[in-house]
Amino acid sequence: MLAGLQNVTFEFGARTIVEDATWHIQPGERIGLIGYNGTGKSTLLKLLVGEYLPSAGTIERSRTTSIGYLHQDLLSFDTNDSILQVALGAFEKVLQLEKEIEELGKELERTGDEKTLHEYSDKLHELETLDGYTIHHRTEEVLQGLGFSNADLQRPYKEFSGGWRMRVLLAKMILQQPDLLLLDEPTNHLDLPSIEWLEKYLLHYQGSVVIVSHDKYFLNRMVTKIVEVYQQKLHIYNGNYDYYEKEKTIRVEMQQKAYENQQDYIRQNERLVERFRAKASKAAMAQSIMKKLDKLERIEDAEIERPNIRINFRVDKTPGKVLVELKNVSKSFGDNVIIENSSMEIDRDDKIALIGANGKGKSTLLRIIAGVENFTNGERKWGHNVEESFYAQHQLEALNVNNTILDEMKECGSQMNELELRGLLGCFLFSGDDADKKIKILSGGEKARVALAKTIVSKANFLMLDEPTNHLDMHSCDLLIDALNKYQGSIILVSHDRYFVSKTANKIWEIVDHEIKEFKGGYEEWVAWKERMAKQDAENKKNGKVTEQPKPAEKKQNAPTPAPMSKPQTGIVIDKEKKKELQRIQKQFQQLEEQIAKLTASKAALEASLADPGTYSDKSKFIQAEAAYKKAGEELEVLHKQYEKVFEKIMELEQ
Repeated sequence: MLAGLQNVTFEFGARTIVEDATWHIQPGERIGLIGYNGTGKSTLLKLLVGEYLPSAGTIERSRTTSIGYLHQDLLSFDTNDSILQVALGAFEKVLQLEKEIEELGKELERTGDEKTLHEYSDKLHELETLDGYTIHHRTEEVLQGLGFSNADLQRPYKEFSGGWRMRVLLAKMILQQPDLLLLDEPTNHLDLPSIEWLEKYLLHYQGSVVIVSHDKYFLNRMVTKIVEVYQQKLHIYNGNYDYYEKEKTIRVEMQQKAYENQQDYIRQNERLVERFRAKASKAAMAQSIMKKLDKLERIEDAEIERPNIRINFRVDKTPGKVLVELKNVSKSFGDNVIIENSSMEIDRDDKIALIGANGKGKSTLLRIIAGVENFTNGERKWGHNVEESFYAQHQLEALNVNNTILDEMKECGSQMNELELRGLLGCFLFSGDDADKKIKILSGGEKARVALAKTIVSKANFLMLDEPTNHLDMHSCDLLIDALNKYQGSIILVSHDRYFVSKTANKIWEIVDHEIKEFKGGYEEWVAWKERMAKQDAENKKNGKVTEQPKPAEKKQNAPTPAPMSKPQTGIVIDKEKKKELQRIQKQFQQLEEQIAKLTASKAALEASLADPGTYSDKSKFIQAEAAYKKAGEELEVLHKQYEKVFEKIMELEQ
C-alpha cells in the first residue's frame, strides 16, 4: 500500500466531510475520485498529503512513498525563469549533481588532488545512473505534448496565463515521476490534443494516479477504480465511470428497498409499543421492543441528495432561417493569422461545437460572432429577430458586485419568481442561503456560475457559450445538457469537455488552415470520420497514391486538344522519388546502428577501465579515461536522437 485512510473522520467546524472512512491506494492503481461540488474531494487529497489532520482515525503513508499533488493553489507561484527551467526543476538532484561536477572539475584542474578525482568520478557515475544526460530531451518532449511550441520553451514563466502555467507545473510533476500522483481537475486547463496526450501518458505511468475530474470521457479511458464521496462515506467501485453509473443505480435501488423494508419494520414495532405501553402485563414487552429499536442500525434513505431540478428556457421570438452570416472574414493579431477569407452561416436549430487545439482562435471566432471582437476585413450580418446571449469568462466584470446572487438574477428580466430562481441557482451549485451572498465575496468560479445562470435564464433564441462546464460538477453538467437538448433556440459553444460536446452538438466546427471547416453530425460521428480519413490517407501514402484533386471544369466544345505530355504520370514520379529517398534513409539508419553499437562497446570498455583500481594509480590516465567516458555518453545521446528521427522518417516513408 502506498497511502490511505484508516477509519478517518474529518470535520470542518460542525460540518462532517467524511466519517469512519477507509481507503487504501495500491501500487499501479488509476483511481477517479468523484462527488458533488462541496462534498470534500479536494479535502481528501489534502488529508493524503498531510495538509490537513483527521479528527479521528489515521492517514497511512509508506515512508518511501513520494507524492505529487497538482492543485489550483499552485498558481500563486511566480518566477522570471523560462518554462523549460521551471519544468527542469523536476530533476533537482540531477541539477545539483551537475553543479557539483562542474565545481569538482574546476578544483581538479587547479589542484589535481586524488581524493577530488575519486569524488568527481563517483559523481559522474551517479549522474549516469540517474539518466542525467537525457533530462533536457525528456522535459522538452513532455512540454510539447502539453501544447507548448519550441519557441515557447525559453519564454519566462510569468508571461503565461494561469491555464498555461498549470500545464508547466503538470509537466514538472509528471517528470518527477512520484509513486503517487494526485491530480485535481487536470483537464480544466487543457485543450483536446493535450487531454488526449495526457491520457496516453498516464495510461503507461508506472506509479499510481488519483484524479478528481468532471470529464466523463477522461475518467472512462483513464481509471480502473472509482471512489465516490457521498453522504459522508467513501463508496468504492472497481471499474471505470460507465461501470460506476450502472453499479450505483443497482446499489441505490437495493439500499432504497432495504430502507423501505426497515421503515415498515420500525412502524410495525412502534405500533406494538403504542398498543402495549398502557397495559401493565405487556409493559415489559413494550420496553424490550423500544430497546431493540434504539439499538437498530438505521439504513439511510437512498434518495439522491440533490434534487433533479429542471432548467427551463423561455424563448420569446422565433428568428429567421439564418441567425448569423460571416462573409470573407479575416482576423489576425500581428503575424498570427486566425482566419482568412472565411465564410460560414449559423442556421435556426443549429447546435454547433467549435473545437480544436488552444491557440487556433476558437474563442476569438466566438467573440467575432457575438460582435464583441473586431475583424480585419469581411462582413458579419445578423439575421431577422435574433436575440442573443453570450457567456464568457471576461463577462464576470459585468456583474454588479453590490448585488446578492438572487438580486442579480432578478435583474435579468426572466419573469421567474423567487422560488423558481432559487431552484435554478441550486442547479448552479448555490443552495439555500448561498443565493443571498453578495457577488463581491464570491470566488472566480462562483462568479462564473452566476454569469452562466444569467445567460441561461435570458429569453434569448441564440446562445454563445465559451467553456460553460469549467466550474460545474457532473450533476450540474447533466442538468445543463438536458436543458440545452430541450432548448428551442440555436447554440454555438466552445468546450474541451468531450462528453458535453457529444451530448449537445449536431454540428462540429474546426479551424483548419485559417478556414472554418464544418462537419454536419455529432462529435462521435466526427471522431469516426477523422479516423477514417487518417486511415485512408495512410493507405494512400502506403500505396503511393496522390490525394485526388478536384476535377477541372468541363472542356468547351471545339477547344484544341493539348498534345500528349512527354513526362510520366505524377504518381509514378512520386513512387520512384519515394523509393530513392527510402533507400538513402535506410542506409543512414544502418550506419547509425553500426555507430551506436561501436560507441556502446567503446563506452562499456571505458566503464570497465574506470572500474579497474589500476587506472586510479595514474592520474593523467584516469582523467583521460573519465573524459573519454563522459564524451562517449554525450555522443551516444546525440546518436540515439538521430536514430529516433531517422526511424520515424522510415515509418513515414513506408506508409
